[in-house]
Amino acid sequence: MQPSYAEIEQAREAIARHLRPTPLLNYPSLDAATGLELWVKHENHHAAGAFKVRGGVVLAAGLSDAERKRGLVTASTGNFGFAVAYAGKVTGTPVRVAVPEGANPTKVAAIRNAGAEVVFHGPDFDTAREWARGQAEERGARFVGPTDPEMIAGAGTYALEIFDEQPNVDTLVVPVGSGSGACGNCIVAHTRSPQTHVIAVQSEAAPAAYRSWKSGQLTEANMETVAEGLATRVAYANALEILRDPKMGLHDFALVSDDAMRRAVLLMLEHTHNLAEAAGAASLAGACARADALRGQKVVVIQSGGNLSPDGLRRILAWDAAQGGAA
Repeated sequence: MQPSYAEIEQAREAIARHLRPTPLLNYPSLDAATGLELWVKHENHHAAGAFKVRGGVVLAAGLSDAERKRGLVTASTGNFGFAVAYAGKVTGTPVRVAVPEGANPTKVAAIRNAGAEVVFHGPDFDTAREWARGQAEERGARFVGPTDPEMIAGAGTYALEIFDEQPNVDTLVVPVGSGSGACGNCIVAHTRSPQTHVIAVQSEAAPAAYRSWKSGQLTEANMETVAEGLATRVAYANALEILRDPKMGLHDFALVSDDAMRRAVLLMLEHTHNLAEAAGAASLAGACARADALRGQKVVVIQSGGNLSPDGLRRILAWDAAQGGAA
C-alpha cells in the first residue's frame, strides 16, 4: 500500500505540532567546489537528527488510545529507531527498539535518551528486524517497518517543503536505504513538479535496492557499507513498486563508493559547516558522480541525517589524512 499525495499533505498537518520545517539552503562555496548549483535540504536539523522522525511522528500521532498503550516495536541501525523513539516520546507511546550487536553507540544512547527500551539482537539489521517483528506479535504491539505507508508519507512532507520554497527544481537526489525517502519524493514530485527528475543513491557496498530496481525482482545483496543508514541486505516490495512505477517512479539510480561518501561528508563539513553521517552525505556523493549530466540544473540534495559519532568523524579524518588530505 502506498500513500497518496493527499495523504502526504495530511501528514504535514499531523506533524506540524511536533516538528518544524527544515532549511533548504544554497552555499556558493559548495557550488564552486562541485561546479553545480546545489540546494541542501537539511533534514539533519531535526532534534532527532534525521528525516525518519517525520514518519515516526505521523504513525504515532495516528494511533488509537488502545494502540498507544500497547506501544510500538521496531528494529534499526540507529536513525530509524531514534525517530520512532522520539515520536513515542512526544506522543506518549512506549517504544521498544531492537538493534544489531555492534550498533553505533551514539545512536543507541540517543534512542535510550528518548525513552525507548533498546535490545541488542543479531549481527545485522535484518536479523534484528525479524526478531522485533516476532516480539510485536507476542506483545500485541504495532511493529513499525521502515517502508510503512506512514513512514513514506512522513518522508514526503520534506519534499512538500522543498517545492514550496523552490518550485522549479530540475533534479532531486535522494539516498536510499529502505527507500521511504525516495518514495515520498517520487510521489510529491509527480504531483507538484512532473518535470523534476528524482535520482536515488545507494552504496555500492550494499546495493540490494539498486539491483532490485534494475531487475524488477526483490533481491538480496551483500551489506558491507560504512553508511549505517543505507545498510540494508534486502529490498522492500512496497518501496520497489513506487520506485519502478512508470508514471511516478525514479528517473535514475546511482551507486557510490564508501570513499565517495567520506569525501562528501568532508565537503559538507567544509562548505556548509554541517556534520553529515555517511548516508546523509550520499546524495551529495551521487550528485558529484553525475556532475556532467547535472551541470546547469537546479539540484536539491538531501542531507538525510547528521548522527555521526565522534569516533566516526575521527575515522573519516584519518582516512582523509591517509589520502594526503586530497579528499
